[in-house]
Amino acid sequence: MNDLGSRYAQAWCSHDPDAVAAFYSEDGSLTVNDGEAAVGRQAIAGTARGFMSDFPDIVVTMDRVAVTDEGTIFSWTLTGTNSGPGGTGRRVRISGCEVWQLGRDGLIAESHGHYDVAEYARQREHGVHGA
Repeated sequence: MNDLGSRYAQAWCSHDPDAVAAFYSEDGSLTVNDGEAAVGRQAIAGTARGFMSDFPDIVVTMDRVAVTDEGTIFSWTLTGTNSGPGGTGRRVRISGCEVWQLGRDGLIAESHGHYDVAEYARQREHGVHGA
């Protein structure tokens, strides 16, 4: 699983949203913070494109991968500067996780991602070490 997690993080760093979407089954889904699910590779690429646009220097690192009864948990840290369209120019460093359900094809069938929305908003406004 570490190899899958490492390659997935590298896909995020590639700035190619289709590379991220390729880790998902054709009809796979990505849900972030219990929001509306992005279903299908095109929608998942759209979600990735949004983060990549907001953070042109995005770096996603894999903190760890663990297989549990709940699913495969991919823990990550995102760093980048919010310098995309309408950005604040502030640097962020936010950690979170995704809980994956893998399909028989070895691709992600479902991903439920979570991160601290309030901390993310604070950092976008004030930066990593801001007020």
